Amino acid sequence: MLKQCAKYGPLIGLLTMGMMSCNNETSTQKQEEEIHNAATQVVPEEAEGVIGRWDITVDKDGKEVPSWLEVDLSGFDVLVGAFVADAGSSRPVSHITLKDGVFSFQIPPQWEGGGGLFTVEGKLEGDGITGTITTNKGNTFNFTGVKAPYLVRTGDATWGEPIDLFNGKDLTGWKTSGDNSQWVVEDGILINKESGANLISEQQFEDFKLVAEFRYKEGANSGIYLRGRYEVQIEDSPKDRHPGSHYFGGVYGFLTPSEMATLGPNEWNRYEITLRGRMVTIVANGKTIISNQEIPGITGGALDSHEGEPGPIYIQGDHTGVEFRKITITPAK
Repeated sequence: MLKQCAKYGPLIGLLTMGMMSCNNETSTQKQEEEIHNAATQVVPEEAEGVIGRWDITVDKDGKEVPSWLEVDLSGFDVLVGAFVADAGSSRPVSHITLKDGVFSFQIPPQWEGGGGLFTVEGKLEGDGITGTITTNKGNTFNFTGVKAPYLVRTGDATWGEPIDLFNGKDLTGWKTSGDNSQWVVEDGILINKESGANLISEQQFEDFKLVAEFRYKEGANSGIYLRGRYEVQIEDSPKDRHPGSHYFGGVYGFLTPSEMATLGPNEWNRYEITLRGRMVTIVANGKTIISNQEIPGITGGALDSHEGEPGPIYIQGDHTGVEFRKITITPAK
């Protein structure tokens, strides 16, 4: 018996050590798993002021155009984010470098076309950011940015009296974004006959309920901008397509509807949209497709990036034709 113990003693010792090692590894893994918790992330000191959402204004040869940037922490010390230019949708940013107080990243072109990359570089300047955007064609524009407001609302909303933005007769109460207006009123219908100027309400609003009844043709693409900054997409999206933020009922590039609720082209569709702060609910043709979801920032084509201010209702007219028979808004008091 003693000989057998002596024979197997070393093996037992190795097994014991192995089990201890496994237990130690399990304990270490458990600790690491507990550390890998977004709620307990420690933001690197250098990145503290940069992380967040930024409302950006770009100086394009003397013309102010809006953009938007979000900087987020991934893991322990990697910065990632999203960027919205003055046109197009939100683009993911896979890596933002931060060195000596200067952040920078590159993104591929979207609707701008061409090859190469866009380069964005900036730094903190007081409570804001300043920097440059260099396009894939070599043009460089300066920008400034301020922290985007949270726009949190508390309590229940109190609603005022409904306002018919479209009177069924003419364009009273509206203005266009340019001289190439294709907007007319015929037989009580507001019609954008073809691609041209956008239509913008003269009144501005903060929180509201909006009802819009509209009709589009095959292949159409338009949208309704809430406060002139957040586009709810109107598009001839096939009913059998998976829902997406770029398709019918989506908040362009940000929020995806739960289903494709369009009745299709050449039919009267209906949106009922409630906007309080950043929170939006969209009912399309009687179906709630987005329920009290946060809109992170401006969408491409926004009039400006001043998210804390009231803004108009604007209808996209620079893509294709679209028709409306009802546009009614109920502002919050």
